[in-house]
Amino acid sequence: MYLTSSNAEKILSDMGMSDMPLTVFRPKRTSVSPDWYPKYKQLCRQFMTSLTDTVETLAFMNLSQDEFMNLIMGRSVPENMSFRLRVPLVWGGKLELDNMFMCWTFPHSHNLDRFIIEQSGNEIVWLPNPAQKIYLPAHTASGGDGGNATEDRLAQISAQIAADRDI
Repeated sequence: MYLTSSNAEKILSDMGMSDMPLTVFRPKRTSVSPDWYPKYKQLCRQFMTSLTDTVETLAFMNLSQDEFMNLIMGRSVPENMSFRLRVPLVWGGKLELDNMFMCWTFPHSHNLDRFIIEQSGNEIVWLPNPAQKIYLPAHTASGGDGGNATEDRLAQISAQIAADRDI
C-alpha cells in the first residue's frame, strides 16, 4: 500500500503513536550477511550500556531497580521491551547504534512491524524515526508510580555507573 505523509501519520495516530516522527525513505534491496545475528546481539549490548544518558526517559518506564541495572549494564532486556532498527537491514540499514531505538514490544513494536510490512514493495516508504534512543508516546510520559523519587534514584544510579566507567 502506497502512503502519503498524511496517510502515514494518520495510521500511526490511530495506533496511538501520533507523536512518532517519520522519515521518507527509498528502500534498496540489500542482502544481509549470514553472520548478522551475532553482530546484532553485540550491538544490542552496546546499545543497552549507552542508555545511561537517558535516565529521565527510563524513569517513565516504571522499571524495577534490577530491571534498570540489568538493562544499562547490558545484561538483559526488561520484559516487553524491544530494540528496533530505524532502517531494516534488508533495505540497506546498518548495524550501528545510530540505527537503533527501544520501545515497548506491545503494542508499539508490533504496530510498527505492521506499519512497515504494509509498505513492503513500495518505491518510497515512511519509516518511524524517533528523535531519542527510547520511544515513549507523549501521552505515556507523564511519570509513573515512582514519580520524581524514581527519577532521582535512577539518576543517582546512572551517575554512579558513569563515574565507575569514567564517562
